[in-house]
Amino acid sequence: MPDDHHGRSTRLDAVVRDRGIDAPAGTSSAGASGSGAGPQVARVPEPHVHDTFSVEGIDTKRREGLLEAVLRDRDGVSAASATERNGTVGVHHDPSVSRDDLRETLESCGLVVDTADRAFEVRRASQFASARVAVAVLFGLMVATPYIAVLYPTRIEWLFYDPVTVAYLQSLLDSRMATHFFVNLGALSGIAFLVACGPFIRRAVRGLADGRLTTDALFVGSVTALFAYSTAAAFTGFDGVVHYDLVAYAVVGATLWTHFGVGETAPDSAGVAERPADGSDAPTDAATDDPVAMTDGGR
Repeated sequence: MPDDHHGRSTRLDAVVRDRGIDAPAGTSSAGASGSGAGPQVARVPEPHVHDTFSVEGIDTKRREGLLEAVLRDRDGVSAASATERNGTVGVHHDPSVSRDDLRETLESCGLVVDTADRAFEVRRASQFASARVAVAVLFGLMVATPYIAVLYPTRIEWLFYDPVTVAYLQSLLDSRMATHFFVNLGALSGIAFLVACGPFIRRAVRGLADGRLTTDALFVGSVTALFAYSTAAAFTGFDGVVHYDLVAYAVVGATLWTHFGVGETAPDSAGVAERPADGSDAPTDAATDDPVAMTDGGR
């Protein structure tokens, strides 16, 4: 679909003109009840079912409103919701209107429609990415807190507590209690690395298997070496400094860097299924006979 940010006409505009649809520009749910704060709803007949599509091309709020108007103009469609934020379109419709019919309508507006399987995999990959961010941040805080409270004062004495407190903390680290302390830190930082940096690890392995030394491989190798060094310093006679905190900071930084679009933003290919070659759809994954439908994507 051509860009319409500068007023150029698009296929969606052409469909609206051909059907004589009047959809106010700048609105996303013309015709739904209410225009103020809170979710907008529309009444749908009891037998109607719901289909959700993952699409590309809803780039503006204006397109949301136009697309919803086009869908509601179809016979058998009682409510429609287009959401620019996550690229989804929800349609409440009579069972006589097939998913393929709705797909053709969307494609006639210049949108790229993912298959049902692909849409599900994309949503699942997005959920996993959010879960990795949560694991990285929460486990990173759980590692950083003991370091700030116990280890950093003993390493940078002038910055923290008085000498008596520092001596007490050092005595704790010299006792057998330190073993349990470092076991917890090692487990937390290790789990955070394996879970949050799973995509980095898989890409690094694939690159090495192909004989390529990638930045992912360098990152994974560096963090693994640092973790191994810290483990040796904590649980063997090796005299070194335990740096599980640096492992946690690296995991948090890399995860946030990737998730918020500064680094690689494409979904991990191991977690998203390829689009079927024949373009066929799987059975719909959303159906409801609830007579009240959200028509603004849940905003």
